[in-house]
Amino acid sequence: MIANALIAWFGANGRDLPWRHTRDPYRVLVAELMLQQTQVERVIPKYHAFLAQFPDIHTLATAPTSAVITAWQGLGYNRRALYLQRTAQAVVSQYAGIFPRDVATLKQLPGIGDYTSGAIACFAYEQDVAFLDTNIRRVILRLLTDPQALIPSEQSLRDLAAQHVPSGQGWAWNQAIMELGAIICTANSPKCPRCPLRGDCRDYAARLAADDALEPLAPAKPRRVAERKDAPFAGSNRQIRGRIIDALRQTPHSLTQIHTHLLQSGLNLDTTKLAAVIAGLVRDGLVVTTDSIIKLPE
Repeated sequence: MIANALIAWFGANGRDLPWRHTRDPYRVLVAELMLQQTQVERVIPKYHAFLAQFPDIHTLATAPTSAVITAWQGLGYNRRALYLQRTAQAVVSQYAGIFPRDVATLKQLPGIGDYTSGAIACFAYEQDVAFLDTNIRRVILRLLTDPQALIPSEQSLRDLAAQHVPSGQGWAWNQAIMELGAIICTANSPKCPRCPLRGDCRDYAARLAADDALEPLAPAKPRRVAERKDAPFAGSNRQIRGRIIDALRQTPHSLTQIHTHLLQSGLNLDTTKLAAVIAGLVRDGLVVTTDSIIKLPE
C-alpha cells in the first residue's frame, strides 16, 4: 500500500524540523509563511528568532508593523510579514485569538489560500485534508497520473491527492509526501532508485517500459508547467523593493537618501522609477510617507 510505504519511509528518513514538533496553529502558520519560496536551512534560525520575539498570536497582533517587517529581514518577500500580522490580527479580533479549525473558514483569513488553510488544518489539527505545494504537486503528478497525457488541472490534482490521504494519518501522509518531493522526487534530479514508491510510480514505470535496458535509469524529465520559475532577481523590482526595506529597517529616509543608498549598492535608477517603486510599497502597506520622509509603518 502506497500510504504505508511512504509513511514508513518518512519515519526513518524525515528531517527533524522544529515546526514538526508543534500542533500550535500560530506556530504552524509562521512556519508555512516563512517556508514559501525560502529554503528550509534559511528558515530554521529565523523561525526560532521570530517566535522568541513574537511568542504568541496576541504579541504579534499588537506589535508595531515596523518591528514585524524588521524581524522578517533575511527571508525576502516582505509582504508575507504583513500577511502574517494581518492574519494574527483577524484571528484575535474575530475569533478571540483561537484559530478556526475548518479549511473553509481558515481561507477567509487575510493572505490564507488553499495551501495554507489545508496546512493549518492538517499540521495543527491533524485533519485528513489534501493540499498542494510545489513538492506535493510534483509527487502526485509523477506517481499517479499518465506521463503521456495532458497535465491535469489544479483541482483534478487536488482531488486525486484527497483520494490517497489515509484515514487518521493525514498529518504523517502530508508531511511524508512533502518530504519525498523535497529530498527524493526533486524537480530536475529525482533519486528514483531510493524512492519507496518507485514500484507504484506511473512516471517511473513509463520510463522503464520505454527502455528497460537502460542502466542506470535516466533522470525523469520534469513536466514543466507543474514547476514555478521565479523571474530573474538582479535588477528586478523585487530586488529594489528589498533594498529599500532593508534601508528603512535602520532609519527613515528621504527619497534622495534612498536613491543614494541604492546607488551605493549598485542599483542606478531614475527618480521617476524609484518613485513608482515606493508608491507600490505604499500601496502594499510596507512603507508610509510623512512630510517627504519614507519609513516603515508603525
